[in-house]
Amino acid sequence: MASTDGGDRITARYVSGGFLNRRIRRIASLAGVDLRPGLPRSGDWVAAWGHAGTSARAEAVAARRGARILRIEDAFLRSLHPGRSGEPTLGLTIDRRGAWFDSRSPSDLEVLLATDSFEDGSLIAQTRVLMDEWARSGVTKYAATRADLTAPAPGYILVIDQTRGDASITLGNARDTTFREMLLIAREENPGQPILIKTHPETNEGHRPGHYGLEDVVHGATLETRPIAPSILLSGAQKVYTVSSQMGFEAILHGHRPVTFGQPFYSGWGLDDDRNPLDRRHRKLTRTQLFAGCMVLYPHWYDPHRDALCDPVDVVRILQARARAWAEDRAGWSAPGMRLWKRAPLRRFFDGPLDFKDGSDKPRLLWGQAKAPEDRPVTRLEDGFLRSRGLGAELIPPLSLVLDRQGLYYDPTKHSDLEAAVIRAAALPPEALDRARRLRTAIVKNNVTKYNLQGTLPDLPEGPILLVPGQVADDASVRLGTTDVADNAALLAAARAANPDAFIVYKPHPDVEAGLREGAIDATDADLVATRADPLALIARAEAVWTMTSLLGFEALLRETPVTTLGAPFYAGWGLTDDRGKIPARRRAARPSLDALVQAVLIDYPRYFDPVTGSACPPETVVHRLAHGPLPTPGPLNRVLSKAQGALASQAWLWR
Repeated sequence: MASTDGGDRITARYVSGGFLNRRIRRIASLAGVDLRPGLPRSGDWVAAWGHAGTSARAEAVAARRGARILRIEDAFLRSLHPGRSGEPTLGLTIDRRGAWFDSRSPSDLEVLLATDSFEDGSLIAQTRVLMDEWARSGVTKYAATRADLTAPAPGYILVIDQTRGDASITLGNARDTTFREMLLIAREENPGQPILIKTHPETNEGHRPGHYGLEDVVHGATLETRPIAPSILLSGAQKVYTVSSQMGFEAILHGHRPVTFGQPFYSGWGLDDDRNPLDRRHRKLTRTQLFAGCMVLYPHWYDPHRDALCDPVDVVRILQARARAWAEDRAGWSAPGMRLWKRAPLRRFFDGPLDFKDGSDKPRLLWGQAKAPEDRPVTRLEDGFLRSRGLGAELIPPLSLVLDRQGLYYDPTKHSDLEAAVIRAAALPPEALDRARRLRTAIVKNNVTKYNLQGTLPDLPEGPILLVPGQVADDASVRLGTTDVADNAALLAAARAANPDAFIVYKPHPDVEAGLREGAIDATDADLVATRADPLALIARAEAVWTMTSLLGFEALLRETPVTTLGAPFYAGWGLTDDRGKIPARRRAARPSLDALVQAVLIDYPRYFDPVTGSACPPETVVHRLAHGPLPTPGPLNRVLSKAQGALASQAWLWR
């Protein structure tokens, strides 16, 4: 394989403009291949992009110079949209023997699948995690699909189209007429069954024609041209027919045994019904072995957020985040009344058009508890739980937002999308929560919190303490989620009454300490007021945390510190906290583990944005940014505007 580690670098010369692409050259360099323009010198390779039209020129140069050909192609999970849209790839295959889709001679991939022992336990474990997350994510090679679309009634026969002229067809020992033959055989073998013909994304976007059209919509057949996720289509298919499409590979991932009429890379290993067998492939592989070779060992995956090679599961998560942003934002949003300082960050955060005018027919966004119009549904918007390095009240843009179509996480008087996410996560099997466990571990290890403010640890007595975090006086979670204990003084008094001998440390809210919000108290019931203290250091010393609805209670839960709630925060009522406030009875329907709560709160509910690359990203990227940087630094104007915001929040110029 052309993959190298460190010293065994090779140089490959290119003679076509496609290799000027910065992303391709960067991934190749990280994989140990220096791509350089010009004619090959002694020992150099010649780079060819698969068997594209430009590859003939590379082959001719290699033949004249006596150089070897290095076949480079996109990996099996590429991007949000097809390459012809101009979007850079997230992975490459670099093959010294041939292209993985050319069955005329063995490629590095075929040799790997035929000879590797696949006895490495860590490789198999890594592959199983990948397969599980990939299958549940709905991600595919071109990930701009919609999970909200539904497939026809289950029981159909799925026939997969491809684009005309695709090299995997002719080099996979098939031809255009093979598609006609495949459709006829699918009908003959499944009499009376509905046929669903899935068109290719490039055909749907007008880039290249396929092999099937309206003339094939006969005898119970229909064309599926919508951007529906392959995982949804495969879940309802009774049988899958393909020539050489990668969707056949994904069919194996989802438990199918596809009928193949070409000789694709995944055919002949005992996992498909190969009607055009390749004599030299005799080995029988398990699904896990096939995916270990094809997805873990063979390609070179790239994380653009860290500018580094990565695990394929990282690419699944990146594409999942981008696909979600595309799907939710594709129709655009309207956010009239949004504060001026929020507008530019929101334009960057959202993946589609965003306007701030009244009268728009786009879906309506409202910040927090802003009054909703009576004649249309709204989606409410708020900061996420891993927000920034600095305070929102200081106008530092957020790295995460939550969008809620039912209510908002801090309003227990209404259902919310977060509550629905917690109930779903509580039903997941333990293996599906591996990502949440790892994310929680990374958050704790890297000392990440919502605002990630610096602080010190005050002098404390030996032994445990009781930590009581203060809150902003008019915070929405306090107004909506408390009853008997509804302010900081009452919270402290309740904590003292229940724990008369405890050493109570009161931690004022950072917005209050900064003079940006109301909520300061005398704190006479506390033994110590920890002004500008490090909240995580305090949690580490605490035997328990008493709170109304503070997010610090959730951050204590992440670190497995006992939490008593006197209000109804989003993390209360699920059996993980000592709840002394009024909790919605509907939350008793689920008893999630801590990792299931993390899955809902930090993975499924929020959306994340990387300000460095300017794109949607998974939570793991934001944790890395908050812990290690880089992050843009707000200027001094933010402080001036934040003060003005506090003083003039009711003035119209801040809202229009």
